[in-house]
Amino acid sequence: MTSQNQAVAMADALTLLLHQQHGIAAAVEELAKWVASQGGSVAADNALVALEGLDLHSQALIDAINMVRVG
Repeated sequence: MTSQNQAVAMADALTLLLHQQHGIAAAVEELAKWVASQGGSVAADNALVALEGLDLHSQALIDAINMVRVG
């Protein structure tokens, strides 16, 4: 496998991880809304704090994808 092929494979893998992370974030957000509606505001707040971490890591993945794709 050439280094160009390896770079494409790495960027594709990182892109898949990013898509999965977005899906997880959406699920956590929906669960947090439900938990809050059931009176679990502290747990819902904790879930939203975890979402901030996912957002931060999403940006790191985007930066890595762009770096690999550009070369």
